[in-house]
Order: sequence, then structure tokens, then C-alpha cells
Amino acid sequence: MAEPVTPTIRTSAKAVVVHDGRVLLQRANWGGEDCYFLPGGGQNPGEPLDATARREVHEETGLRVTVEKLLWVREYIGAHHEHADTEAGTHRIEVIFHCTPEGEPGQLGGHAEDIVQTGLEWVELEKVAALNLLPQALRQPISALATNQAPAGYLGDVA
Repeated sequence: MAEPVTPTIRTSAKAVVVHDGRVLLQRANWGGEDCYFLPGGGQNPGEPLDATARREVHEETGLRVTVEKLLWVREYIGAHHEHADTEAGTHRIEVIFHCTPEGEPGQLGGHAEDIVQTGLEWVELEKVAALNLLPQALRQPISALATNQAPAGYLGDVA
């Protein structure tokens, strides 16, 4: 009988970087599938979450950003989702901030891109719902930012 898995909780900060009605997304290849992700990543011990968002965006995109406000909190508890057999030990808590670029938004190119990252793209907010953006639960809320209809708060344990 297999030993029960004890999940490790990982906290991270993600950024919805908005400029002129567009959001900055990472193009990626995840599991052989082309997709998009928000820039962001894991929190370091002793690092405030807003600082995590600023650091990660700069590393992955080359942009310096101002964190404007908290948008959403999302959890992902692997044991509750499609790949529970392989992700039972996964428990992520993501804090997602609305950010704006401090410099020239066209000057992109990070120095520590994620291994799956294949590029960066400014995408019109209204078009995000139709993209293969992961996690899927963020597609509608990000698109709703175009009309200021995006609810803020806890999104739940969603994939």
C-alpha cells in the first residue's frame, strides 16, 4: 500500500500587467501544448508578496512594475483535480496583483525566463477568454477587466 502524500504548500505571486487595454502574458509550451501564463512565481522566505510579484515580473519579462492592488487569491490543491494521482502533494496558493509598467512596455526580455517560456505577448483583455491561458479559471476574470466588471476576491481551489 502506498504511503499517504503530505502536501507542501507553495505561495506565489502573479501579475496582471495591464497597459493600454492589453495584458502581458508569457507564451509557453507546457506538456507539449502551446499556452499562456501570467508572469510571476514563488515567494522567497521573508519576501512580501508584492515584492515577489515585482521581482518575478522583472526576471521573466524585463519590465519593472508598480503593484496597484490585489485582484484575486487562487488555490490549487492537486488531490482535488484531474491529475490527482501525480499531483497529490501539490498545494499552491497564488496571490494575483494588478500591476502597471513603470518604463517602456515595449522593451521586453527577462534575464531568468521560466524553462517552458517561449515568448512574451501583449494581448487585448477582451481576447483572453478565448486563449489557452492556464489556469483556465483566470480567463474570464482577466477578460472582465476590460469593462471593469472583474470581481475581486477569493477564487477558490480552481484549475
